Amino acid sequence: MRHDALSKPLYVTQPALPPLEDFLPYLQEIWGNKILTNGGPFHQQLEQALCDYLGVKHISLFTNGTLALITALQSLRITGEVITTPYSFVATAHSLLWNGIKPVFVDIDPHTFNLDPAKIEAAITPQTTAIMPVHCYGHPCDVQRIQKIADNYGLKVIYDAAHAFGVRHAQGSVLNDGDLSVLSFHATKVFNTFEGGAIISPDAKTKQRIDHLKNFGFVDETTVVAPGINGKMSEINAAFGLLQLKNIDTTLAQRKEVDARYRRNLAHVRGIDCISPPPNVTPNHAYFPILVRPDYPLSRDGLFEKLRESNIYARRYFYPLISDFPMYRGMPSAAPANLPAARVAAEQVICLPLYPTLETAHIDAISELIAQYGAPPALLHAI
Repeated sequence: MRHDALSKPLYVTQPALPPLEDFLPYLQEIWGNKILTNGGPFHQQLEQALCDYLGVKHISLFTNGTLALITALQSLRITGEVITTPYSFVATAHSLLWNGIKPVFVDIDPHTFNLDPAKIEAAITPQTTAIMPVHCYGHPCDVQRIQKIADNYGLKVIYDAAHAFGVRHAQGSVLNDGDLSVLSFHATKVFNTFEGGAIISPDAKTKQRIDHLKNFGFVDETTVVAPGINGKMSEINAAFGLLQLKNIDTTLAQRKEVDARYRRNLAHVRGIDCISPPPNVTPNHAYFPILVRPDYPLSRDGLFEKLRESNIYARRYFYPLISDFPMYRGMPSAAPANLPAARVAAEQVICLPLYPTLETAHIDAISELIAQYGAPPALLHAI
């Protein structure tokens, strides 16, 4: 069978949106009470609802995940050097630079794509104050090994959990690990508030400091206790989040079905490996990353271009490595020889379209194209 280009583009993600009429009562209430921001009723309701749903004690809502990362570092007074991953979205390392902190890149585990605990200790110096791992693709890091290292050296641990909404492991929510966890509610995420983010705190005192920092440092009308920033989530975003939360279990179930169908379709395609979460994890199916191995007839970039020719906009998450961008590549830890596993991932991973309303026919068409491009020439002629 031969596939012509799809008539409409298929993007790597598409936001799950409720019926517009379901959102109107929330807007009418905002219009009625004239409270648009500054911790209004919807903001307070969403914080409590998320604590209940996610199984966390304290959460502080933010206007986006990047400001949440920046503020998390501020709240723990992190300075000097922070060990982090080169295999992530640039906001992870940018949040460090914005705080005047030096990122120290450590290689990833080639199987989990998360920060490799075995490589962390060698990167610790007297200037190291924290570790900032990323739960890449929503797959939990080796949190116990990372915490043991942090405890041995007196380091803080801040998890960039942008991908990890609702993810659980044997101990409960992955968001409870470390000193702080930071979520993103960007439009591309499993749970979105158009734009948004949050910090999960272990205690009320830490939450209070974070809440001061995200509101210019104000404690009351005339008292400012810290050089804070304006990171508050608006009432419209919070209201939308409440509506989204009503449908989140359905959304996650639909994502799981898409994931399962891809895995069945691609299971026997030579040179294509589907990346899986660790065992004993309840995943959120935030992404569907595959590895394009050397025994596949096309390179990863070759497959990327072929899919685009068919109107399939897969993404190379994450490429280039953060350490390859101009503001980082001069750092000693960014040297290619220091990051071999991350470099292989950046050259081989491609994320296929995944969202709740992705049609079965489109999943099958994408899978069939990948299989056809991977078929030996003789077999391809026969198809």
